[in-house]
Amino acid sequence: MKEKKESESFSGLTNEQVHQKRASEGYNELPSSKSRNILHIAAGVIKEPMFILLVACGTLYLFLGDVHEGLMLLGFVFVIMGIEFYQEKKTEKALDALKDLASPRALVIRNGVEKRIAGREVVTDDIVVLQEGDRVPADAIVLSCNNLTVDESLLTGESVPVKKREWNPDDTGFIPGGDDIPAVYSGTMIVQGNGIAKVKATGSNTEIGKIGQALESVKEEPTKLKKEMGILVKRLAIIGISLCVMVIVIYTITRGDLLTGFLAGITLAMAMLPEEFPVVLTVFLALGAWRMSKKNVLARKPAAVETLGSATVLCTDKTGTLTQNKMTVTRLYNGNDFYSISPGREFPEPFHEIIEYGILSSQVNPFDPMEKAITNVGELFLQNTEHIHTEWIMEKEYPLSREMLAMSRVFNSTGIPQKVIAAKGAPEAIFDLCHLDADAITRFDASVAEMASSGLRVLGVAKANLTPGDLPEIQHDFDFQFVGLIGLSDPIRENVPQAVKECYKAGIRVIMITGDYPVTAINIGKEIGLKNPELCITGKELQEMREEDLMERIREVNVFARVVPEQKLKIVNALKKNNEIVAMTGDGVNDAPALKSSNIGVAMGEKGTDVAREASSLVLMDDNFSSIVGAVKMGRRIFDNLQKALGYIFAIHVPIAGLSLIPVFFADLPLILWPIHIVFLELIIDPACSIIFEAEREEKNVMSRPPKDINEPFFGIRKILLSCLQGVGILIITLLIYFIGLNAGYSELAVRTMTYVALIASNIAIIISNRSWSENFFRILVTPNKTVKWVVGGAILFLLLILNVPFLLNLFQFEKIGFFTTVICVVCGLFSITWFELYKVFKPSTKAI
Repeated sequence: MKEKKESESFSGLTNEQVHQKRASEGYNELPSSKSRNILHIAAGVIKEPMFILLVACGTLYLFLGDVHEGLMLLGFVFVIMGIEFYQEKKTEKALDALKDLASPRALVIRNGVEKRIAGREVVTDDIVVLQEGDRVPADAIVLSCNNLTVDESLLTGESVPVKKREWNPDDTGFIPGGDDIPAVYSGTMIVQGNGIAKVKATGSNTEIGKIGQALESVKEEPTKLKKEMGILVKRLAIIGISLCVMVIVIYTITRGDLLTGFLAGITLAMAMLPEEFPVVLTVFLALGAWRMSKKNVLARKPAAVETLGSATVLCTDKTGTLTQNKMTVTRLYNGNDFYSISPGREFPEPFHEIIEYGILSSQVNPFDPMEKAITNVGELFLQNTEHIHTEWIMEKEYPLSREMLAMSRVFNSTGIPQKVIAAKGAPEAIFDLCHLDADAITRFDASVAEMASSGLRVLGVAKANLTPGDLPEIQHDFDFQFVGLIGLSDPIRENVPQAVKECYKAGIRVIMITGDYPVTAINIGKEIGLKNPELCITGKELQEMREEDLMERIREVNVFARVVPEQKLKIVNALKKNNEIVAMTGDGVNDAPALKSSNIGVAMGEKGTDVAREASSLVLMDDNFSSIVGAVKMGRRIFDNLQKALGYIFAIHVPIAGLSLIPVFFADLPLILWPIHIVFLELIIDPACSIIFEAEREEKNVMSRPPKDINEPFFGIRKILLSCLQGVGILIITLLIYFIGLNAGYSELAVRTMTYVALIASNIAIIISNRSWSENFFRILVTPNKTVKWVVGGAILFLLLILNVPFLLNLFQFEKIGFFTTVICVVCGLFSITWFELYKVFKPSTKAI
């Protein structure tokens, strides 16, 4: 066939040529916002309330003549900048990795081989294969095309797609817009047909680059969680500021010292300031999305990570997602007899024609697994026979459409006066093209059912001849003859039954949607362990069904067969009206509306089009159903850990705020905490909540509890109360040590030291205890998490230095206390979490955090 020769003539660039061009041209990307350098991060820190409070405290200490403490507090500004810089870079690195994965892809020919690469890696003179549903990666001239139609609205604003033609050597000077232009432009979308193009401009030199449209991500609307956190932070800030003012007033009235009153007020403000919340949220979502990408799931939208934990239904395609997408032709039917294909077995002549016309009606270098399987049979059994027509020239292709689920290709040859037409597609579409009578359809339908009952995917094949003349507008006008049926097997992925079982255990329904026959779909449903697999709705029934009836039937039906992509939207809407949270998979252009309408659209990364990817929230990079289940598990883990981090933040701020506030109300009681103490605590709290909890492994019951109610607040009153009660436990223990120390005659400095040691011990204990809300303290200790050693070890080391170095003792207003006293304070601090450990024991194991 002619197109084969053309395809083979495109060897493309060599690896060496690509490296040379990339060195001189750079990557195929437009200028985007650069990463924040240390000055930008410093500027961001200066705007933060904690920075302002630290500077205010340091200045006040200098004004009061306490140079050491003032300089120390001002020095902590740089420590906080360092922590912020580390967090920023870690988050940025994760986001950059995701951005690379999310970039549009390109199918190029290099070294004579087709390969899929990231769009940014395309260079000039690359040979690009254009397929329906792909974004054009760079400006290029069209070398060959077949019904190529492109949506150029991104450049021209015109929504009507334009047709393309092949480039001629005389062609010069084109601009986007209008039909019959032999060029395609970066960022535009292939809506129909296919072609081969040669890249002429990349990056800033493309048409879209010239007009200065940097294709940066559109700023997302704040997610539900961000809004909830924003409201919570505002409320806490208002409470903190009110109490701060109250402390300044009361301290000044009871003790007559305004400046020290200001220090006490600022100490309380620092104790109550929820500055960790936004940082934790950003770090968790960014690193969570990065972790998901390591599990072959790309989160394109942060809201998807939030919604994953609430998913109640997974709607999945069969081919390539539940199955291996490794099609093999295993059975043929020629209108009279069946034949089972196996290697080494003789291939009878009566079945040759089925494969001959199956190959003619397929692409020459097929990407589709079914076409590959048919071509493989030809290579295995029909090489060097009269059934392989490499010299025939394809004149026209009638593509598969919603109205006609079959495709036809028209060929001519110098040795044959007639044109030959080959068609393949859904058996019922082939029967229609052949204008078969009722008896023939009944007989062939029985053969289709027999093949489908073995779990085979069935295609029909037909042929026609046409005396030279004008080709008809539609393929239905040819006089087709039925040639036979092709049965293809596609084994299910080994891990799918276990993944389906895991979904049911997690309270998630699995619905299979396929274009296969009901018999095939039901067999696959039984094989993978779907509930009610014998209940099935066909595409025809779906088309005629009222939405109310579908809403009722879909409560039990988990198998949909002979469904076209456009009907997925109806399924999604019915499920959503039943208050389900729907995850829907898709790969084609026609899947986009359903992907967009679902709560979580999941596009296929390997066989999916760019249109589907852009309409989705998640991209499945290995097209494997088990990866979706893994993503749900990861989503639940991320949100469990985020709740643990926020719970810890609430818990530890209660005793800090209490110890800062309570002594103020009594003129004869010494203050326990000053800004220096709060800052030291923050150096433990910040990395604990953003590093330790983020790296924590999932709970054992993560996939054995029902999905989270989408309308339930992420961090509701019950969770806040539970976290605050942990803090109250610490506050009671530390206040007991404080008052017992004072009554026992210890000095103010010694009492402060004892109370602070207990507070640090409690802090460490509550970090460890909150790592799991189901496991006990000792089991958590032996559960690996590398970050715990560094954060907790660093805290213990610094505390030992503070308790033993005279300069630091003086700076923190401490006094050296005995070893036995220190041990008692540490034990009391660790004891503060006892009630929470008991709560874990009696809490139902299936209950979420």
